Amino acid sequence: MRKRMRWVAAAGIVLALAGCSANDSGSSESAAMPMSADTKQAAPNQGPANKEAPDSKAGSGKAPAPAGQPGITDRKLVRTASLELTAPNVADVISQVRVITQGVAGYTGQESTQEKRASVNVIVPSERLDGVLDQLGKLGKQVRREVTATDVTEQMVDVESRLATQRASVERIRVLLARATSVSEIASVESELTSREAELESLQKRRESLAGSVAMSTISLQVKAETVAASEESRSGFLGGLAGGWDAFLTFGGGLLTAIGAMAPFLLVFGVPVAALVWWLRKRRRPAEPAMATASDLPSAPPLD
Repeated sequence: MRKRMRWVAAAGIVLALAGCSANDSGSSESAAMPMSADTKQAAPNQGPANKEAPDSKAGSGKAPAPAGQPGITDRKLVRTASLELTAPNVADVISQVRVITQGVAGYTGQESTQEKRASVNVIVPSERLDGVLDQLGKLGKQVRREVTATDVTEQMVDVESRLATQRASVERIRVLLARATSVSEIASVESELTSREAELESLQKRRESLAGSVAMSTISLQVKAETVAASEESRSGFLGGLAGGWDAFLTFGGGLLTAIGAMAPFLLVFGVPVAALVWWLRKRRRPAEPAMATASDLPSAPPLD
């Protein structure tokens, strides 16, 4: 009897435990369902947030330019170039250079042309500089090509700021001039106005000069004949040094002969009379010397007793 009671109690305990586990599983499932729904509702909301994240990163990567300073695209550059060519005919190259320059609305500046050498300054719009260099490089054998750029942005900004300040200053002085009543006040204000207007004109000219340098670029072009270039290349090593020394010797000898030729007239006019005078003086002194020698050679008189 007792054994049966024990089995019944054990069975009841097992059933109770099974019921508790079932309730726990049900409650966990019911708790999990709202969370999954919330997760589904939160998932669409996370989409725009994720889309905004790259934009914020991209925006943080682009640092804005400091206030008052132009960006990279607004920089003011003064570009210059130098080009050296060799060609069979120097005069033909210079003629073609003029044609190319006029074709891009440019002009030529200082020019020096010889039979086998030439140099010319070509001024062209800055935006056409690279294209003009390519065209000029095809006129002969390109030996050297250099391009430099100088940033004058800060100078331009400084000049513009000073111009604005100076204009305002001139306007204030004009207002004072209109209010002046006495002759002394008018003279003093007019003198100050003239000084400030002169400074304003100076700033305007400086701005125009900087703007012109930015708008136009200068190319220093040098052209040599191929024979001259070949001879310059051959003057290297021992033979080149020997040839250079021989040329230096001939130059020194030619200079020495030139100096002697320049002195020859003075030698003829002054040297010959001076030489004759010296010869005559020496000839007069020769007879006196033997006479003095004869007197000294006479025997002395014997002493008297």
